[in-house]
Amino acid sequence: MLDFSLYLITDRMQTAGRSLPDVVGEALRGGLRAVQLREKDLPAGRVFELAGELRRLTQAYGAKLLINDRVDVALTVDADGVHLGKAGLPVVEARRILGSERLIGYSAHGADEALQAQRAGADFVTLGPVYQTPSKAQYGEPLGLDVFAEATRLLSIPVFALGGVKLASIDELMSRGARGIALISAILSAPNPALETEALLRSIARHDV
Repeated sequence: MLDFSLYLITDRMQTAGRSLPDVVGEALRGGLRAVQLREKDLPAGRVFELAGELRRLTQAYGAKLLINDRVDVALTVDADGVHLGKAGLPVVEARRILGSERLIGYSAHGADEALQAQRAGADFVTLGPVYQTPSKAQYGEPLGLDVFAEATRLLSIPVFALGGVKLASIDELMSRGARGIALISAILSAPNPALETEALLRSIARHDV
């Protein structure tokens, strides 16, 4: 059972020059309870350093930390799990390595892919891009709300909406079956990440999740 409904995915290029741990710390102070460290262009040593910093921060706030792709880093820093995608380690293999206690999230870009991840043992999926967004342009045209809603009806594991999600879009996403919201820039680029996080959580809390 997931104990979070807002899922922050990191991108240090979107913090307006601020330190990534500082911005994540502000979001945690605002009530954030789940972070995915996703800095694919960094060398392994720097990913490990950042993971250690974020592990200390998330532990201080009772929040979850998931590591994108790197099962080895997740185990080394005692993270709460990993987040995988089509190009990474198969979910079945990650589950074999991590056991049943750690979380496995999966980035899906369509209902069929999400269903495959569910069958393989993922605990939740992010599904998108729902809306047009530059960071997800390589995945093609956005899914749109109707396709997203149909996917949430097909899956039994939690589905987090991803891709171009803003505060103003939360109501329509939650009403179409989203279990939560995954985002990057809405928090990382915000002038006050703590206040933005609080506002996002209040909006999500209006729906029974």
